[in-house]
Amino acid sequence: MKLNPATIRVKNLRLRTYIGIKQEEIDNKQDVVINVTIRYLAEQATNSDEMQDALNYRTITKRIIQLVENNRFSLLEKLTSDVLAIASEHPWVIFAEAEVDKPHALRFADSVSLCLSCTKE
Repeated sequence: MKLNPATIRVKNLRLRTYIGIKQEEIDNKQDVVINVTIRYLAEQATNSDEMQDALNYRTITKRIIQLVENNRFSLLEKLTSDVLAIASEHPWVIFAEAEVDKPHALRFADSVSLCLSCTKE
């Protein structure tokens, strides 16, 4: 049996960072909610049951946390692009998507989000 690519989803990673262009946003950390989807060919991992044959989502998530918590961003586009770069950097990754929500960014809306994706060939 030939397996399709595996999909890893990191759902609702809640972090705080400086994001925005208004003075209040520059001065105060805000909540962001991050969702990441990664696809990779996992057949070797499913056959061996060895960690070295799998994509380590814990390592990827830790790098995203470090990026978000230790930097400042004016634009949601830049933050989302940087998260996507981490999610897609491993050579086994064939597709990655990052979505970043900024809760309460607009009055009367739960959040504003931006989603970016990439495909490797």
